[in-house]
Amino acid sequence: MNRREFFGVQFFGVLGGVAGLSAASRPASAQGAYPGRPVRILAGFAAGGGVDITARLTGQWLSERLGQPFVTENRTGADGNIATEAAVNAPADGYTLLLATLPNAVNASLYPKLNFVFLRDIAPVAGVIRVPMVVLVHPSVQATTIPELIAYAKANPGKLNYGVGNSTGHIVGEMIKQRAGIDLVRVNYRSNPQAVTDLIAGHISMMILEFTTGMPQIKAQKVRPIAMITKERSPYLPDLPTLSETILPGFDVMPWVGIFGPANMPPEVVKVLATELEKMVSKPDIKEQFMNSGTEVYWIGREQFPDFVKSELVKWTAMIKEAGIEPE
Repeated sequence: MNRREFFGVQFFGVLGGVAGLSAASRPASAQGAYPGRPVRILAGFAAGGGVDITARLTGQWLSERLGQPFVTENRTGADGNIATEAAVNAPADGYTLLLATLPNAVNASLYPKLNFVFLRDIAPVAGVIRVPMVVLVHPSVQATTIPELIAYAKANPGKLNYGVGNSTGHIVGEMIKQRAGIDLVRVNYRSNPQAVTDLIAGHISMMILEFTTGMPQIKAQKVRPIAMITKERSPYLPDLPTLSETILPGFDVMPWVGIFGPANMPPEVVKVLATELEKMVSKPDIKEQFMNSGTEVYWIGREQFPDFVKSELVKWTAMIKEAGIEPE
């Protein structure tokens, strides 16, 4: 997929492709014990991002396959902690799920006073997608690459700031700041879409965020992408260098998104959900729809997902320490 083809896709068509599934496509098992009533999927981040998009696509697929509504409920705030706590406190019966991503899991290293322990209180079901990240600057910033940004920041100490709508952007921003030896002032926001609004208006200089959120603004040329936060170049912007090519060799950040539930969910419920999710991501048209939304399928089955989440916590806790970020 080239850049022109990608930017020509409208997200409403993505949802429409899933919504068009017929009732005839439902498996016979949909008449079983689970689900016997509507299921809610809690999403801890604002509409339009990778978590929200995945929740809605997944919800529509499960609704059609299992014969009950799977309704997305956005519980935004506190870097996903509000949604996570709501899921932790819900009955472990499979009727409240959490569409969680990297910040939900690593927040324990940033917020020591949480009312839950993610690995103890949340049951992983399966990993579904991952989302590339991108460094964006306001057009007034005189930089088109990371080296130019570093040069500009050193020539204008204290002038540049960056918006933070979740912990992932915060961690990567501090690592850039530390590795490049530049002065960047952090400006906190409740969500990435709020920060993007201020970036477009020129109230902040730059952001590091998920490509799904920045994609419309890149297309409209309201912001300028200067680097991808991936080891390899992205098919979305193949001419754009990566951080790995400049100041962070080997650096590869691709936030993942997966389905979770309260701890001690019945194994048979986990199996039903994981089985249907695996069918979903194996379909070529679904993979294309995720791609068109700015994400990519990244399947991690229910047997492997718990260990994957644990390894991510170890990895990101080390990155937080390296970046010198203190718990809040």
